[in-house]
Parts: sequence; structure tokens; C-alpha cells
Amino acid sequence: MKSEAELTVLHPSIRARAASLRTIAILFASFFAFSFGLTLFSGREAAGTNATAAAKHPRPDPVLEALVHYATVNTTPVYAARMSTAEVNCIVAALRRCQNACNFLVFGLTHETFLWHSVNHGGRTVFIDESAYWVSKYEDRFKGIEAYDVRFTTRVSELYHLLDHAKGELKRECRPVQNLLFSDCKLGINDLPNHIYDIAWDVILVDGPRGYPVSAPGRMAAIFTAGVLSRSKVGGAPETEVFVHEIYREAERVSSERFLCRENVVNRVGALGHYRVAKQDPQKYVFCSSAQFSSSSSPPPDR
Repeated sequence: MKSEAELTVLHPSIRARAASLRTIAILFASFFAFSFGLTLFSGREAAGTNATAAAKHPRPDPVLEALVHYATVNTTPVYAARMSTAEVNCIVAALRRCQNACNFLVFGLTHETFLWHSVNHGGRTVFIDESAYWVSKYEDRFKGIEAYDVRFTTRVSELYHLLDHAKGELKRECRPVQNLLFSDCKLGINDLPNHIYDIAWDVILVDGPRGYPVSAPGRMAAIFTAGVLSRSKVGGAPETEVFVHEIYREAERVSSERFLCRENVVNRVGALGHYRVAKQDPQKYVFCSSAQFSSSSSPPPDR
């Protein structure tokens, strides 16, 4: 039997629909290929630009070292209490207010030490601490740090005796305006390198030495010294921003009232007292106006 060839005839509308689908598929594939190529090219260009920018503007070494430190640190002086975010931000804001990089004096080596050094990159940051061991340890860990150890002879238990001494020597050894290098005031720190007394400090932070227990050196001498350096400086800004950490403790609070003064209070953030102390006439032998003293600056009654 002779077989007959079968002829399949597509309806015109079916042929048109198939052609339309092929066209859409081709357009989609072309668009995808173009988009992929453009993204690849842009990514390479951006990577090249970023690499070039990074090469031209490398992150400062102190910042890198600080980041590494805070990512790996597990030891700080046992007496150093960490600051809150709000307290840190308060000090950072003061450092940013300097017209140029700040002269920043810090009493105490703490958890924030490398942070202060990095935030004030390009400025001068000097640390004063009671421990030669910790000064050496920090200098070994962070080569750019400038730190000095000081032997404090005061004790927290002597707070009111020291305040009476300063009051009695107000016009002599414990003057508010003087070069402490030549002072015999019991609250004055006079054994720092000579150049420390000649720097016009913009910001001073008192976060050391140890303020607890009563046998600890306390921060009375550091607060007194901060007050004198602020009033005595030559050049620089007319005012010095002074911060006292853990100001809720009696020695810190009373010493700040006596030598930094209530009229100079900017605010208090958490445990951080903030003062703004102006330069002073050398012939003016007062730290604060008499009206600023309160009963809290007097010794507690005997029991």
C-alpha cells in the first residue's frame, strides 16, 4: 500500500506567537549579558579606584593599632574602670572642638588609652600614671605612645588635711597660677619632665591614679595640677576643658569643687564631670569665688 505524506500546516496566529516568544527570549538574553558585563566592568573599576585611594590615603598607624588592640585586648590595669559610651563621646567632642590637633593630657592608663591616642591623631597626647610597670607595658605594645610614671605621695585618707594645707599655702606654694616645676605644694605634681609644664593644654582628663581604697593615692593631686596648668598656661585657647572621671567619689568631688570650681561646670555625664577653666591673672590668689564653696567641701564631723 502506498503511504501518503502528511502535511502539517500551522495556523498563522501560532507561527506569530512562536516568533514573538523567540524575539523576547533573545532580547532578555541580550539584556542579561549586557547587565552582567556592565556590572563586572564597574566592579573592577570601583575596586581599582578604591585600591588607588587606599594606597594614596592609608589609614594612620595609630588607628590600625587601636583597632587591633580593642579587638584582642584582655588586660588593662585592674584599677581602671571603663567609661560608658556617653562619657567617651563627651571627651571626643571636646577633642574635635580644637581648631587644630589638641594638646591632650591624661592622668591614668586605662582601657581607653589607645582610643585617646588615636582620636587625637596628629596632636600631642601625654599620659601620666602611677605605675612604671604599666607605662612600660603600654609603651611596648603601642610604640607611638608618650607616657611617664609619677610617684604620688598623697593618700585618700589625707583628703581634708591636704585641702587645709593648700588653703594655708594659697598665696605661696599652692598658688593657682605658677610653674609647678618649682612648687613644694603637697598637691602639686612637680616631677614631670620640664617640657610638660610649658605646653598649653587644650584638654585634660583625670582618670587616675587609683582613687580607692583609702590607702590609694587618690586623684586630689591630679585635680589640683589640672587646675593650675589650666590657669597658668601661656598661649593656646583661653580656656581648658577638664574632665574628672568617677566624680561621684568624695575625694574627686570635693577636690573638683575646690580647684576646678562650680562656676566652671559645663555638665556631668554619668560619672564624668566636665569643667571649662580659664586662664587667670597671676596676682589673683583664689581658685573659686567664696560663694561657690558648700558644706560638701568641709570635713565630716567627728563621731
